[in-house]
Amino acid sequence: MARPLTILGIESSCDDTGAALVRHTPGARPQVLANVVAGQTDLHAAFGGVVPEIAARAHAEKLDLVVEEALHQAGLTLAQVDAIAVTAGPGLIGGVLSGVMLAKGLSVATGKPLVGVNHLAGHALTPRLTGQVAFPYLMLLVSGGHCQFLRVDGPEDFTRLGGTIDDAPGEAFDKCAKLLGLPQPGGPAVEAEARHGDPRRFAFPRPLLDRPGCDLSFSGLKTALMRARDALVAEKGGLTRADRADLCAGFQAAIADVLSEKARRALSVSPGVSAFAVAGGVAANALLRARLEQVAGDLPFVAPPLSLCTDNAAMIAWAGLERFRAGQSDDLTLSARPRWPLDSTAAPLIGSGKRGAKA
Repeated sequence: MARPLTILGIESSCDDTGAALVRHTPGARPQVLANVVAGQTDLHAAFGGVVPEIAARAHAEKLDLVVEEALHQAGLTLAQVDAIAVTAGPGLIGGVLSGVMLAKGLSVATGKPLVGVNHLAGHALTPRLTGQVAFPYLMLLVSGGHCQFLRVDGPEDFTRLGGTIDDAPGEAFDKCAKLLGLPQPGGPAVEAEARHGDPRRFAFPRPLLDRPGCDLSFSGLKTALMRARDALVAEKGGLTRADRADLCAGFQAAIADVLSEKARRALSVSPGVSAFAVAGGVAANALLRARLEQVAGDLPFVAPPLSLCTDNAAMIAWAGLERFRAGQSDDLTLSARPRWPLDSTAAPLIGSGKRGAKA
């Protein structure tokens, strides 16, 4: 399929409602014609995290509006779109279902093909949207709910080299912020506080560095932070601004140390890759980007613009475009999936149940 393609992407896996239009002509740079995101931070602020029921209702209210706005910004109509791509999982099932049902309705109404997209594939293929990275490449997908090293050999060909066995880094940052009384989302809040802190004051652990392989763990680091906080509170009756900044700096440095060392190991078992890329919400962290770029050495290091690190529909449109160009599409039996591992041949890192592997 060598002709230009224009794809409408829809994203609603967590707490960002997104719609985007991406166009690509073979041999040219992809164009993001529009990328609209309606966030829900204010809706969840009082709860210290994302409330699935609130998120699902907000998606249902906003999805048609963000699609309309994306089409308006791009100067297009649905008739000018070649296919409709939608996140079909993994994610909070209410939000995923909202997006899938809207995409099905649009597909039926317009006769346009429907393309289901794995949300993680959207992140993992973002370097091809932003940097035209050639297959194969090594990807660190690091976000609020996921963290894994992937060798990417094709649009649907992913090999997991390692990943988190408990908390993802983004989740750990959120819990750190909650423990220290910082606002959500936790990643940006902890990073901002850490700029004023001493990362060497607290001796936080670097989990799993004493074991071979590329698997990660951040649950123990969160516990260490809580104990350090409690010790300060018991000693002083509370936390000073300097205490909180030092805790944040030490916590962030520990995560950066673990991820950079595990990245070094992943690169050592990934011969022949064209680049080392990072994507996902935590990839917006400046310290982590700098450390990973050092690890890459002479290998090209690719990190998306900050606007494409967090959840967005442009990455879904692009992943759908890659699938559609390869002749893949779905019908109305496409289902919303709360769990959907990229590497279906790898053993689950966390476990599985009736709904399938968690990671």
